[in-house]
Amino acid sequence: MDKETIGTVLSVSKQWWLKVNTKSARMGAMDGAAFPHIIKVQYTVGENTYTMRKWIGAGEDVPAVGSSQTVLYCADNPRKAKIL
Repeated sequence: MDKETIGTVLSVSKQWWLKVNTKSARMGAMDGAAFPHIIKVQYTVGENTYTMRKWIGAGEDVPAVGSSQTVLYCADNPRKAKIL
């Protein structure tokens, strides 16, 4: 990854079908449940706008919609990118 830009979080979706139990003994079905998320980030390189998704594991901090994220991309092919 050669270059760096700032992207904007467009959407955050929770993966309800993939529940991670954080407690060994629970009182209810959702007690101690954590869910992974998928964020969609839009970034601009030159005149072109690109959209990329990133999977965020259960228990990690999830950015808010509209917040900024750092995006690293290849200078030859800006579609190849990595969200930090």
